[in-house]
Amino acid sequence: MKIACLGGGPAGLYFAILMKKAYPAAQIDVIERNRPDDTFGFGVVFSDATLENFAEADRPTYEQITGSFAHWDDIDIHCNGEVLTSTGHGFSGMSRQLILAILQRRCAELGVTMHFETEFDGIEDYRHYDLILAADGVNSIIRQRYADKFQPTIDWRPNRFVWLGTTQNFPAFTFFFKANEHGLWRVHAYQYMVGFSTFIVECTDRTFQNSGLTVEDEDATAAYVESLFAEELGGHKILKNRSNWRNFPIIDCAHWHFDNVVLVGDAVHTAHFSIGSGTKLAMEDVIALADAVQSHDDIPTALAAYETTHRPTTESLQRTALTSLRWFEEVERYRDLAPIQFGFSLLTRSLRINHHNLQQRDPDYVASIDEWFAASAAKQSDTAKPDTPTPPMFTPFKLRGLTLPNRIAVAPICQYAATDGIVDDWHLVHLGSRAIGGAGLVIAETAAVSADGRISPGCAGLYKPEHVQAWRRITDFIHGNCDARIAVQLGHAGRKGATKRAWEGEDAPLDSGQWPLLSASASPFTPAHQTPAAIDRAQMDTVRADFVAATEMAQAAGSDMIELHFGHGYLLSSFLSPLTNRRDDEYGGSLENRLRYPLEIFAAVRAAWPADKPISVRISASDWHADGLTEVDAVGIAAALRDRHCDIVDVSAGGVVADEQPVEGRLVQTRFAERLRLEAEIPTMAVGGVSSYGDANAILAAGRADLCVLARALMYDPYWPRHAAHEQAYRLPWPAQYESVLSFIPRI
Repeated sequence: MKIACLGGGPAGLYFAILMKKAYPAAQIDVIERNRPDDTFGFGVVFSDATLENFAEADRPTYEQITGSFAHWDDIDIHCNGEVLTSTGHGFSGMSRQLILAILQRRCAELGVTMHFETEFDGIEDYRHYDLILAADGVNSIIRQRYADKFQPTIDWRPNRFVWLGTTQNFPAFTFFFKANEHGLWRVHAYQYMVGFSTFIVECTDRTFQNSGLTVEDEDATAAYVESLFAEELGGHKILKNRSNWRNFPIIDCAHWHFDNVVLVGDAVHTAHFSIGSGTKLAMEDVIALADAVQSHDDIPTALAAYETTHRPTTESLQRTALTSLRWFEEVERYRDLAPIQFGFSLLTRSLRINHHNLQQRDPDYVASIDEWFAASAAKQSDTAKPDTPTPPMFTPFKLRGLTLPNRIAVAPICQYAATDGIVDDWHLVHLGSRAIGGAGLVIAETAAVSADGRISPGCAGLYKPEHVQAWRRITDFIHGNCDARIAVQLGHAGRKGATKRAWEGEDAPLDSGQWPLLSASASPFTPAHQTPAAIDRAQMDTVRADFVAATEMAQAAGSDMIELHFGHGYLLSSFLSPLTNRRDDEYGGSLENRLRYPLEIFAAVRAAWPADKPISVRISASDWHADGLTEVDAVGIAAALRDRHCDIVDVSAGGVVADEQPVEGRLVQTRFAERLRLEAEIPTMAVGGVSSYGDANAILAAGRADLCVLARALMYDPYWPRHAAHEQAYRLPWPAQYESVLSFIPRI
């Protein structure tokens, strides 16, 4: 076997080591353009979890690398004159030059041939090799030369950063956040060997432009940073090494290989340095690649298997890195958080580390967060501060005259089980069991404000007198048997009406018995759907009157709160999205115009609803479409609702158009709730994939939302809040009928 490794960084060298171990007779050549001791950067970071992979892959390099580590468990966060410290994190740093030297020595021991100061501009000289590994970094020549094969995309992020070093020793992984007349600067600093630390400085492009610095003047950059962080550096100097200001590129390739050529590391995908080093990702790549080569009979099959099995892991890490990167890009948004909450927000920024994970690492730190949050919640809700430790999810929250006993809400999950809009025993059990199950707020499914406003024939309604008593039966049960409060969502299906029940075909139009539809514009949801009429002014007045009548019925039915549905492509949502609103009158065009009719509905409902009762509005903060509603638009919508006395925004996404392209990832919609909460300064509910108490507690404690709304988790387990309380050793009050459960010990 003959293998060419184009690129003599850690990935190329480590792959050569692993393959030479597996195939001692193989000819393996490493080709590197630079000298053996010429490298960019100062230190690299590894987590304890990563090191376990290295130990299994090659014990000699593992022992040499770990023997050279500067190890730390603490993270120090410096902001607004305070220092917050969290422990138990388990990271190590080392010199990039040293790791290269270790890998080069190991290659020499095994018989790998290394060619330094050797240029390459393609693969032509290596066509006779069985496998060509391209590990030539972010500016990969191979990726660029064969872009038609790899189909790369590069997203250059807006922030600027510069990779510096210093002779200052930092006792922990250290973050500095410091503002001057030019803007806010962030620093990621860590020791990588005795007497030396990496010192990465990051800022927005506006701050960089304000500073007067230039991209390539290293001396000016060093002087500026030394002056700005003089106190933090303690008289130590800044070190330079190709320390040019740059933007971070998120690189992704549609294909990782062709023929016998494969990309690894930064050449094929990047992950922001805020979650670790590219060296870690690259070395994990080649461990997986070496395993694939050894597990298959031929190279093409091995490369295909490598990409198929390793891509999901890498893409998941990239999504995590993007979430972390965004936090640092948007630090200005978090400046007004209390320092203790700011620190917790930073530590949980990737959403991979949540309240529970952090509690396992540093229970004292999380206890201090919980105590602070409980005190803040008591003040906000005009209740007594609890005497015992209270997880954030079980603290109260006040909206006008309504105080919720905790911050877990049941999502408005359509049941499609009503008859002519009348809810029945199914709804009583569905909603009642989740109220008894411990949720603080139960949001009932959409109640259509008219028969023609239903989504399906099985949808609930609030448009006939008999609907009121049916709903009253449910609200009376909840009020009489637990502390939960109940809201009903009011909506009009718009162009997404007259469809089948979900299990008969989601969003599929009825085969017969359709009713006329309305929307902002006369465009169907799909070509198979009925084309709605573009609503005119007289119809607007009728729909507004329907919402007011439904509001009055909700009050008569005993609802504690109402929620208006402005999302998911239904009637009011169709006004908000530029994809569905093609009007050329005063209700179309600008966001201000598109908001006009939904706000008219809100104002009429607010006037009809008791002043001491809150109103929520659910919105789709993103259409998941390039030409759709933007996050800036969503902030504008939330601010407009705030100004008209909306009490809280239920922040969802999507459902507006059939050709949406949802972004995947954990808690992906949470960032919308956070942005609206902090920028529009309105309470928010986070929805979408919240399924663990660790996630719920983290969302709340970090200030990402005020309530967590659960759907599938509570469909699966109506008693999810009670089970979460048990697992956190928190006593959630039970109904008297169930008091005997307190002596029950669950067993597996």
